[in-house]
Amino acid sequence: MEILIIIFVNIIDRITKIWATKQLIGGNDLIVIKNIFDFSYLENRGAAWGIFSGKVNLLLIMTVIIVVGIIFYLLKYKPKSRVMRIALSLIIGGAIGNMYDRGIYQHVVDFIHFHYKDVYNFPTFNFADMCVVVGTLLLILSLLRDDTE
Repeated sequence: MEILIIIFVNIIDRITKIWATKQLIGGNDLIVIKNIFDFSYLENRGAAWGIFSGKVNLLLIMTVIIVVGIIFYLLKYKPKSRVMRIALSLIIGGAIGNMYDRGIYQHVVDFIHFHYKDVYNFPTFNFADMCVVVGTLLLILSLLRDDTE
């Protein structure tokens, strides 16, 4: 199950980033809900919210360490919790998706943009980012519930 989730996340992430690159680059934003939600191409040369901007090698090394650590945990301890396995698979899949971008392009393609007019802008993100966040929330839920199903 875990490997299928990781593969699925990476396929969807790759397809959406290729679409964003082909359709949105050069300011060709696609407005979904005016003044609230659009698809807007952005090259993020850092991590979340642009932290560690320009530190591609550091981010690559950190990602490899985290992914290898999670894989080691999955293989060694074989958690019984389905929620935990799904959560860790989503985190791995999202991390690999963004790691691929950093390794190949030296930036991560972001394109999902929520905002309120020019008053508030949530940082632009991508499908891989969503998987990491959802995976992290599921992991927290699993740990709080001590889910052993």
